[in-house]
Amino acid sequence: MSKSNSKQLYSISEIYKIVYYGLRTMKYMSFEKRKGNINSEFVERLMLAVTEVNKCAMCSYAHSKMALEMGMNSEEIKDMLNGEFSAVPNDELQAVMFAQHYADNRGNPTKESWDQIVSVYGQDKALGILGAIRVIMMGNAYGIAWGSFFNRFKRNPDPRSNIIYELLVMIVGTLFIPLAIIHALLANLLKFKIINFNKN
Repeated sequence: MSKSNSKQLYSISEIYKIVYYGLRTMKYMSFEKRKGNINSEFVERLMLAVTEVNKCAMCSYAHSKMALEMGMNSEEIKDMLNGEFSAVPNDELQAVMFAQHYADNRGNPTKESWDQIVSVYGQDKALGILGAIRVIMMGNAYGIAWGSFFNRFKRNPDPRSNIIYELLVMIVGTLFIPLAIIHALLANLLKFKIINFNKN
């Protein structure tokens, strides 16, 4: 699967959309006490898969540390950040592959891929999976810019980025968070559709 598209930086309008959809579905990212129940290791695998596609150094570091603290094997974490999923438990593999597909298609998966996730995991768990994917997409969208900005002072910025992009994300991206919160609340209240599909 080609990841060339996903490795490109997100535009400001794409970041708004990522935040809007992330805010709409983060409530489904449940752990032990809700119907959609996905455990914390499962969540970390989804997040590592998305981060591998988006190449966010800041999120790679943070989520590798979290996964290690949860008891995940360091070899599995390293493999996942290299796009290798052979150690992923069989019952989580389809969701992890969907996470990669979602990020690879810049938040616009195919309808068939989503229908398959709902079929395999059920609606509640599928929404939990989607919530986890979208939360890390938000982290990646901002983390790439923030990480590159701080690494610029260590002479190690993200080669895809530049200082203007980083400042735009840091300033404009922060200013539109309240608008995205209102937008997401209204969309949930009015029951707008929760996911858009890639028509290709």
